[in-house]
Amino acid sequence: MSSTKSRLQDQVVTVTAASPTSGSDRNVELQYADTKVIGNGSFGVVYLAKLVQTNEDVAIKKVLQDKRFKNPEILFYSNGDKKDEVYLNLILEYVPETVYRVARHYAKQRQIIPILYIKIYMYQLFRALAYIHTIGICHRDIKPQNLLLNAQTSVLKLCDFGLQRV
Repeated sequence: MSSTKSRLQDQVVTVTAASPTSGSDRNVELQYADTKVIGNGSFGVVYLAKLVQTNEDVAIKKVLQDKRFKNPEILFYSNGDKKDEVYLNLILEYVPETVYRVARHYAKQRQIIPILYIKIYMYQLFRALAYIHTIGICHRDIKPQNLLLNAQTSVLKLCDFGLQRV
């Protein structure tokens, strides 16, 4: 295993998170284990973890909360009941690949991505863009690294809305 990857095995972490289905005033407890770093960037670190309750793989994006935004007129995210936490843990759907890595794999094999797959991926990307544009959001950072891909199911997901403009 490379030195840039870390793993916290056999450690169960319990967090309190807001549930999107039960409203912002109700929290749920989640337990996850078998955590390893799968990516990082200027806004935080992304971990792969397994939810203990469902055995489901999830991505946990740990982002620094900027305390300068604590103001009654500004929406401020909090990590469940831990209002003074420095980091916010976003628990997201895990998608194993990116278009960038898949394209690089094909290039190394001196092959091209089959046109059928390209059409399927582009259709999904255009639907995602059409949706966010209808709700008034401009992504501003479309690139292969921000297009997550499950090669087994051919499902593409748009991610990383850090540079979005409303």
